[in-house]
Amino acid sequence: MVSVTSVVFAALAAVASAAPSCRAPTYTLPQVGEGVELAAPPANLFLKKIAIGHGIQNYTCETTASDFKATGAVAVLYDATPLYPKTKKTGIKQREWDSLPTNLLRNLPLPLNKLAGSTYGADPTTPFPAPADLALQGLPTIKFLGHHFFDGNGVPVFDLGTTGLKAAVKKLDNIPAPQSADAGITGSGAVQWLQLDDNLTGRSVGVTMVYRVITAGGGAQACSVVGAGVQSVPYTTYYWFFG
Repeated sequence: MVSVTSVVFAALAAVASAAPSCRAPTYTLPQVGEGVELAAPPANLFLKKIAIGHGIQNYTCETTASDFKATGAVAVLYDATPLYPKTKKTGIKQREWDSLPTNLLRNLPLPLNKLAGSTYGADPTTPFPAPADLALQGLPTIKFLGHHFFDGNGVPVFDLGTTGLKAAVKKLDNIPAPQSADAGITGSGAVQWLQLDDNLTGRSVGVTMVYRVITAGGGAQACSVVGAGVQSVPYTTYYWFFG
């Protein structure tokens, strides 16, 4: 279970305004608590969705087994917003929330169409199976939300198809995951936390900024053969979408 500290900001989720008398919780963007942190979103941005993603980070080794180049990611996204702690009726306990990425990573198989002959790779032509909700023992069903992938130009894309929201982004900032982060199924470490910005692409719909926080797994591992192709590493994380 990842231990994180938090900074509180006022952000009323657009998705939580079903009834005027139903007050949304105060959402708290996690911090690593170990030095430099990602900057909070600008005050004019509001939380749209919190997704939990389950998929793979891809790497290639070009010259040596430790010469890694990140080549994108593929993940299925689920709507974790209703599970946020202190959400009326649907929120889960803080410890369950903090450990959800690890729970998902270690207890359910990858929700991807497998690449034949690989351990964790996804079919590059049709990586995603039919949409399905997420069921973890002891927790409410987590609804399917959309997909994360990199387009033909290497731009990270988040398609929240069930909401109409879409983010095509570039990295604005990154910090290492906390030392307590889950190193993942391969033991290669947790990927960095990220702040991603739409202003660098201008192609998003309803989303201006995305954060990747509380990561589990996904870190680069030694390639078995240099130049042998893509190495895929399973990961899970939360993605926070602001607009």
